[in-house]
Amino acid sequence: MKTAKHIFDLHGRVAIITGGAGLLGRQHAAAIHAFGGIPVVADLDETRAKAVARSIGRRAMGIALDVTKPESIAAVRDNLLRRFNRIDILINNAALDPKVGPKGGKNRLGRLEDLDPATFQMELAVGLSGAVYCSQYFGAQMARQGNGVILNIASDLALIAPDQRLYAKQGMRATAQPKKPVGYSVVKSGLLGLTRYLATYWAANGVRANALCPGGVENGQPPEFLAKIRQLIPLCRMARVNEYQGAVVFLCSDASAYMNGSVVAMDGGRSVW
Repeated sequence: MKTAKHIFDLHGRVAIITGGAGLLGRQHAAAIHAFGGIPVVADLDETRAKAVARSIGRRAMGIALDVTKPESIAAVRDNLLRRFNRIDILINNAALDPKVGPKGGKNRLGRLEDLDPATFQMELAVGLSGAVYCSQYFGAQMARQGNGVILNIASDLALIAPDQRLYAKQGMRATAQPKKPVGYSVVKSGLLGLTRYLATYWAANGVRANALCPGGVENGQPPEFLAKIRQLIPLCRMARVNEYQGAVVFLCSDASAYMNGSVVAMDGGRSVW
């Protein structure tokens, strides 16, 4: 039995972070590295993945991964087994989050009435189906080993509905008001169901699964948006980009060895109100 001093140690553990070159993915990878683990920054953009890995440290590895294609996942699994002979942690972090506004694509206002089926299907493919496929391939390997951890990165919007007042614009008619798109809520809520399923599926094989529900990260949003959302959060601010690192280490390490099927909210208290 490890002492309290050592339960956060991830020395030598191989951790795959999907969407690892993204805003939070690189933070998850850095946290794993800081506690001795071997972060595998897996991303559709291999160049970015390798650059992020180099910025983290010598043990980090960048690799191309398309979570929508089982053959890509199988190839990454086989690559890692040849190199390390094991896979210990999977962080299902990859997701699409279409934006409200000019960069929102075909449905820049995010309204359900104008939902683009192709965009919606891609959100599901990356954020939900991709998590299922990665869990299938990497989780099965963990089960064969007799231990492992799957951490699904959900959202506070898996616990509460988007507050559409955050996106409201003065002077616009009601039928033209921008909205947070439906896909994000559907995907992140689905990850909670996947977490509970996985928590019972391989439990006898030493594989446990939990979900982290982070709140939004302050990252250059317009001042008017920040002013509105701060009123919805008891801590009166959005998260800083590195504030989820401690929770990730806890949920991936032996510090949470008796947690399985849990949903951890870390949102400044927003889901309490």
